[in-house]
Amino acid sequence: MGVRTPLSYLAERLAPSAKAVRVACLAALVMSVVIVVTGAAVRLTSSGLGCPTWPRCTADTLAPTKAMGIHGVIEFGNRMLTYVLCAAVGAAIIAARCARPWRRSLTRLGWAQFWIVMSNAVIGGITVLTGLNPYTVAVHLLSSMALIWVALVMWERSGEGDGAPEPAVSRPLAQLSYLLVAVVGCLVAAGTVVTGAGKHSGDSSEVPRIPLDYDRVSQFHADFAFIAVGLALAMVFVLRAVKAPTAARARARDLLVVLLAQGVVGFVQFFAGSPEILVGAHLLGSALVWIAALRIPLALRVRPQLPDSAYAGTAPAPDTEGTPDTPDTEGSEGSSGLVATA
Repeated sequence: MGVRTPLSYLAERLAPSAKAVRVACLAALVMSVVIVVTGAAVRLTSSGLGCPTWPRCTADTLAPTKAMGIHGVIEFGNRMLTYVLCAAVGAAIIAARCARPWRRSLTRLGWAQFWIVMSNAVIGGITVLTGLNPYTVAVHLLSSMALIWVALVMWERSGEGDGAPEPAVSRPLAQLSYLLVAVVGCLVAAGTVVTGAGKHSGDSSEVPRIPLDYDRVSQFHADFAFIAVGLALAMVFVLRAVKAPTAARARARDLLVVLLAQGVVGFVQFFAGSPEILVGAHLLGSALVWIAALRIPLALRVRPQLPDSAYAGTAPAPDTEGTPDTPDTEGSEGSSGLVATA
């Protein structure tokens, strides 16, 4: 008899609908974006060291004191939101595990989110302990983007079957979509360099910045934006020309619109001297651009439903493993692998 776990116990008593599973996955995705925005708010209000140490707020207290003022409240509030994010991810894992039939691929994606959240919490702690080192700040944001990636794949997969992915377009078009995702990924990474070289260090005291010319790294970031817009425009026309699935054409248009809006915000932000409200909007836009780009390859293949007999022995019997599910190896082959096969 397999080892019983709390999840297998719940799976014997709960049976969430497919719609409930999808809603839980969407909630986890939304929270992964919210945590990016609130993290930006911490930096833009100079509250990055509102709690000067980690995992406690101070050496003597877990929560901020009255003397620490609003900065302590903002930083501590962002830390508390991590628990809300964990709750959302946990709900998605439980919903996926308890659904009948049990789709192991979904629970693995849920556990992947959990471990990314845990690792990013540690990275955030290191960021505080190193006095908001700009390089760890960049890694912290990129880890959040990785979380958004996995959360998006889980949400998309919750509305599909578990059959082998079948291409809906020719291979060159699929490869173009991978290139587009890679360029957008570089665009986001370049944005972290701009952040590290910019004036919003996250604290009112002297915090080291990346020793690069701000105007030049901003132009480097803009160059990737131009390439991304060009590829998105090409994707719109090519998908229309080959009469690709409607969902794929709609997602390409969505990406182009979001990229153009993000570009407008970025240019206004640069010439206006990087006001906090526009920097925050730009960070939100970065998450939305990343999501829009990732959704295109996912619309260029279909996953058919499998018959219930294909899930024999997987639902809702007790777990046969003694440890939680590990991330889906099918989706860990690299950027194109996770997007294409998920």
